[in-house]
Amino acid sequence: MALIPFRRSPARRFEDAVRPHLVGMYRFAYRLTGQREDAEDLVQDVLTKLFPRAEELYEVDQPGAWLNRVLYRRFIDVTRKRGRQADRPASSLMSEEAGADFLDSLVDSAAGPARHLGDEQLQQAVAGALDSLSPDQRTLLLLHDVDGWRQEDIAEVLGIAVGTVKSRLHRCRASLRSNMAKELEPFVPGERVYD
Repeated sequence: MALIPFRRSPARRFEDAVRPHLVGMYRFAYRLTGQREDAEDLVQDVLTKLFPRAEELYEVDQPGAWLNRVLYRRFIDVTRKRGRQADRPASSLMSEEAGADFLDSLVDSAAGPARHLGDEQLQQAVAGALDSLSPDQRTLLLLHDVDGWRQEDIAEVLGIAVGTVKSRLHRCRASLRSNMAKELEPFVPGERVYD
């Protein structure tokens, strides 16, 4: 009796190739869309479109970065097609319950009212400063500084040079510092405050 060589189905092979990268793709999609449902739809849309072209995926050296680049380009295409701006406030990047739980865990329970007020003002200043950045700047800053993406990976996904990523990060941080200063210091120096 001759043995028939085992051959995986195309769907199973595709699933095995994509599965290790799904969490990273979802996180990236969530950063881009700001909504859980939109992120899930975007990842599903990308995978559906990639399945017939799976051979391209199997030939790539770094499939995670390649998948994120495809996801980013699809996001841009969908956003342009819908004709709506992808600008969402940074405060909407997480649900209110999750944000409240996370922020509550940062507050020192022994802190007095003055410290609590200062912490609240700082949180509002950070959220306001992030909201004032352009969507591209905010995405770049969150990917690198919050999610911990390497500059090389960001460059590959966005299709730009590493030096461009570095300069854009520098400008984003400078803009964020400037916006934070404006948020925390509402009075213009040299101007008199009247009752």
